[in-house]
Amino acid sequence: MGKAKTMTAWTNALSALLIIAFAGDALAQGPAARDLFGSKSLPSQAAPAAFGFYNKGCLAGGVAIPTDGPTWQAMRLSRNRRWGHPDMIALLDRLSREAAAQDGWPGLLIGDISQPRGGPMLSGHASHQIGLDADIWLTPMPDRRLSYREREDISARTVLREGTLQVDPSVWTPAHARVIMRAASYREVQRIFVHPGIKQKLCDSWQGDRSHLGKVRPYWGHHYHFHIRMRCPDGSPGCTPQAPIGRGTGCDESLAWWFTDEPWAQPDDPPPAPTKPRLTQLSELPNACAIVLDSDAVSEEAATYPASSAANAYQAVDVPVPTPRPR
Repeated sequence: MGKAKTMTAWTNALSALLIIAFAGDALAQGPAARDLFGSKSLPSQAAPAAFGFYNKGCLAGGVAIPTDGPTWQAMRLSRNRRWGHPDMIALLDRLSREAAAQDGWPGLLIGDISQPRGGPMLSGHASHQIGLDADIWLTPMPDRRLSYREREDISARTVLREGTLQVDPSVWTPAHARVIMRAASYREVQRIFVHPGIKQKLCDSWQGDRSHLGKVRPYWGHHYHFHIRMRCPDGSPGCTPQAPIGRGTGCDESLAWWFTDEPWAQPDDPPPAPTKPRLTQLSELPNACAIVLDSDAVSEEAATYPASSAANAYQAVDVPVPTPRPR
């Protein structure tokens, strides 16, 4: 009996030590970076700059695209992810106007760009951390202003035929192709991510300038939106560029691979017991990100496009200035 009590005491003591050790390790690490950046509702008061890589970095001097523009509407407003590098916000404005005027695309429904100070998100994306990624729905903008509730509840529509990897001809239109290829034609854009079926459709049917088709890259998902990724802006030494895409249209064996079983195969072995994922710490991001987090905030009005200095090209266009929030 004495031995049993002694063993129980040792077991309890060991358990307590383990708990203390794990707690100490958690305290030493501090809050996860996603919690720190997710808690910031406004951008930093700083010159615009992207720090780090698309999936491991942050954003200084972010600018918000207004919820309503002449040729766009921002979606999922509760996420507060309509912030980006001023170059990205200006590019979205340009794309929306040119696509409406020349491509038969009535306007952009804009999904996630970045959080006010970029960084890891609480949910949904690994990238979108430096203000140079943006999701554009493949659903055309309606001819009326959506309510706040509608922007939360409406789902983007897939362009694929149900149960296949091919686009649905009853949904896909030439205007879909034109708006994607217009975005790819911009010098500042490095990649456009789409579903492999969309890439195949463009390879098979695009009759315009094909020199930018290589920028359109197949990837999982992306059948209800396309993803614009900009290059690191000129004069951004803290921004880590992605590898060049190389030459060619991408309409080759690399695309054919997506239509084999391999990309979609399920593993033969059952997954291991679920474990708590390791979360990125602030110390793992570029050093400048700690400064971005600690910087004073700028007001929403001052940081809403086109109030920023990056919007000079927009202000030269004779259109009404959009409101920061939906009416």
